[in-house]
Amino acid sequence: MDDIVKQAMAKWPNVPHCYGWLALDARGHWRMRDEATQQAGLPGDRLENEKLVGFINRNYLHDERGNLYFQNGPQRVYVNLEAAPFIARTDPQQGLLLQTEQALTAVEHVFLSDAGAVLFVAGEVVAQLDDRDVAQVLSKFTLDGQSASDDAVMAWLGGGAGTLALPWQGKIFTVERVADADLAQRFGFNRMPAP
Repeated sequence: MDDIVKQAMAKWPNVPHCYGWLALDARGHWRMRDEATQQAGLPGDRLENEKLVGFINRNYLHDERGNLYFQNGPQRVYVNLEAAPFIARTDPQQGLLLQTEQALTAVEHVFLSDAGAVLFVAGEVVAQLDDRDVAQVLSKFTLDGQSASDDAVMAWLGGGAGTLALPWQGKIFTVERVADADLAQRFGFNRMPAP
């Protein structure tokens, strides 16, 4: 967290929280959502200002109830999540890079949702893979030690037998199934924080 944010929190400790105005989309873009956008159920305008995006990234946290928020000075701006708390993309040097520009290291688990989303878990970080990188990662999957075709992955996802695995950064991860509808509860986050 930025020092200036810590100072603002100490100076103004009772600023009301903000809900619904900031969202993280499934490709890792921050989106500003004014009242009209919220009422219409639209995603909002993509934030393009690099300094603002960097400030949000450095001050992106979670509370004890699984709500993600951006600490904007003394105010918590809670974040609506289209997918997961973090969005990862593949990176040739670092393996996986989060939308916050931090490398996702020490992956512990890999999941495949019934909707076809690939998720990586490392400690408290739950990151859904950007859909533009899914085909690249799926091409690395194996089923019972053999290269897995798209049809084989879909059959496994539908309840088929066998061990689906992902060789990743020198390790082999057994891929686990997860229902998309169960993601938030399973990993302890809220997609739509509310007061």
